Amino acid sequence: MTATPILYHAVPSRSSVVRWMLEEIGQPYEIMPLDLKRGDQNTTEFRALNPMGKVPVLRHGATVISESAAICLYLAEAFPAAGLNVDTHDARRGAFLKWMFFGPSCIEPTLMDRAFPRMETPPTSAVGYGDAERVFDVICGGLENGPWLFGEQFTAADVVIGSGLRWGSLFNLVPQRPEIVAYVERLNERPALQRATALDQPPSA
Repeated sequence: MTATPILYHAVPSRSSVVRWMLEEIGQPYEIMPLDLKRGDQNTTEFRALNPMGKVPVLRHGATVISESAAICLYLAEAFPAAGLNVDTHDARRGAFLKWMFFGPSCIEPTLMDRAFPRMETPPTSAVGYGDAERVFDVICGGLENGPWLFGEQFTAADVVIGSGLRWGSLFNLVPQRPEIVAYVERLNERPALQRATALDQPPSA
């Protein structure tokens, strides 16, 4: 597909995850800025793209897709030359898909529960992620053969998992385990992430 990806983007928001992913791909893309305080996400036009009224949304030709992890997976497959995907026929594909969905289904709920504790702790069998210690144990186990989740290959899974850990670390929601701290430091050194972060900074006066 030769169409240029268009990202509906607001700063700060989860759409920054996708901007980082687009920078990792290294191909031209366009930004459609939204002002969430002004309510741009509630317009009829935007709700037609995402009835949830949330960013990110990516438009690529005739394809419209929301949810940051889903967009990252789509982009990894749509731009294979970037090397951010694990192919369907690769034995690692199962682990790759696990990590792609581990972010929104386990890491994010864990961080939200740590940020906003429940009045009563639910039984682990009732919570999709089980418990926080288990989540962080799994992450540390996945980094044993680093530097990335798939060894020397940096993938879209690192963008998804790394984004959650970076955000959680800013608010002391992630334990300072050596594996996680070192992983976040490596992520922060990636030129694509640095470019995406710089692009999201307000212009200097």
